[in-house]
Amino acid sequence: MRRLVIVLVLVLAAASLVVAEETNSSGEGTASSSTIKYLAAALAVGLSCIAGGIAVGQIGAAAMGAMSENAELSGKALPYAGLAEGICLWGFLVALLILVI
Repeated sequence: MRRLVIVLVLVLAAASLVVAEETNSSGEGTASSSTIKYLAAALAVGLSCIAGGIAVGQIGAAAMGAMSENAELSGKALPYAGLAEGICLWGFLVALLILVI
């Protein structure tokens, strides 16, 4: 979790540098909307994929522990892993909506 926070801070710092560079090069006081749209879409996909990966890891560990005690539980753990992977898909859909709208 600590690594995730450090990576998040570094990504946000890099994003702020990109926006600051955009404002300096354009001469305006605000960054262009395309830069902010791309940045928001990248953050939506990136954060949702990180969260999905953490969720699948937790579910996988719990499923393996449950299957070690009762092998019949393997089929019940699969839908939960699919739901966790759906987090990434929702982030991708949000990013598409940000870029299209």
